[in-house]
Amino acid sequence: MSTEEKEILEGRQGEVLESVQNADATTSKKLYIESYGCQMNFSDSEVVASIMSENGFSTTRDVDEADVVLINTCSIRDNAEKRVRNRLTEFKKKKADNPEMVVGILGCMAERLKKSLLEQEKLVDLVAGPDAYRDLPNLIDEVGTGQKAVNVLLSRDETYADISPVRLDKGGISAFVTIMRGCDNMCSFCVVPFTRGRERSRDPETIVQECQDLFSKGYREVTLLGQNVDSFRWNITNKGEIKNKELPTVNFAQLLIMVAKVSPDLRVRFSTSHPKDMTDEVLHAMASFENICNYIHLPVQAGHSAVLKRMNRGYTREWYLERIEAIHKIIPDCAVSTDIISGFCAETDEEHEDTLSLMDIVAFDFAYMFKYSERPKTLAERKFEDDVPEAVKSKRLTEIIEKQLSYSLASNKERIGKTEKVLIEGISKRSEEHMSGRTGRNSMVVFPKGNFKKGDYINVKILDCTSATLLGEAVEH
Repeated sequence: MSTEEKEILEGRQGEVLESVQNADATTSKKLYIESYGCQMNFSDSEVVASIMSENGFSTTRDVDEADVVLINTCSIRDNAEKRVRNRLTEFKKKKADNPEMVVGILGCMAERLKKSLLEQEKLVDLVAGPDAYRDLPNLIDEVGTGQKAVNVLLSRDETYADISPVRLDKGGISAFVTIMRGCDNMCSFCVVPFTRGRERSRDPETIVQECQDLFSKGYREVTLLGQNVDSFRWNITNKGEIKNKELPTVNFAQLLIMVAKVSPDLRVRFSTSHPKDMTDEVLHAMASFENICNYIHLPVQAGHSAVLKRMNRGYTREWYLERIEAIHKIIPDCAVSTDIISGFCAETDEEHEDTLSLMDIVAFDFAYMFKYSERPKTLAERKFEDDVPEAVKSKRLTEIIEKQLSYSLASNKERIGKTEKVLIEGISKRSEEHMSGRTGRNSMVVFPKGNFKKGDYINVKILDCTSATLLGEAVEH
């Protein structure tokens, strides 16, 4: 297994550093921003860039010329937090040479470690939680008076629906569109409900408008984001009651259709789904529109019902497998990926074997796989002992990765000889003579570049593959 394949399959690309540049370089104040963790954090950084732009900041790729440095963080895994701490230590050294520079931390880690980062380690000047981005200009002004500035208040209403995000990938083809914020699923291993608050959905009309605007600017793919997109509900309470009878109600299946109708040339993806909320209505909506991609990320986390109960996932092994069966029945050529955690609290050898057997039944096309990492303030920390030895966690993870690699390779081999519709994303990272793009099933395809350009849809006949990539050549049909 190559290093690249291992990184892809373990989901580490979610921690890739992002530093971006706004085209407007005429303003005097400069913002440098980096994002770590989930897609939601990268989307939030675009909201932050928009708020800061309205207050006289342009973004820069050069941290040394920045007036304000912000890191948008993740608390899902300990490894992510360590990387952020190391980065903040680097910025602290730069601040010694430039005392006027403001260093701030945003997002989930900010909320959880505010006291430590501000007072004990003194790594940052300001801390802003996921619902406090509108307050950033005020917080920066407060730092200017010599104070440490903090706002980590959670909101039941904030969705940033009225903010048009500054797209940080100028000339991009794919964009994230946040449709909801927060999470009501109290999975025992997860900190998100404590760092991002309760679920609230955006007005669907603002979502459609954002997608229309993106399409008009040349984007050809949107990914609708939420901690649990299946629970999107506009004007509907958690009990199923209508909030305002003068307004329509919209669920996730209906929202998918609304976005798909923006243009048949706008691909629609979404992330992340929750097995307990994945409905046949969503699957039928996907099957009804060619531009809604045949790809579902459906995290299982574990293959044994007792582990799922300890994780407080809200479904059983049998329920999950029934949902997989429904997916393949309604959308026969749908690719399915997943998340798997090895070594959760009290996991036995038998329970681990059931995860492996579930992988054999489903044959996932792709997976993000991790060792369990206990997070402070979670239900698991309070209720269970993190008692699976690290060596056992690692051994089990290796078995999971090796099995998934075989299924990923087998899935890609099945595409050999087929012709796939590919949206070109740009020049291949491996060769200037090749371009790359994705299929509707979310497979990466590499092919000779010819006279094609980024944003084109082309047909590619698949000739060969690795476990991570399809290789082919463009054809007319």
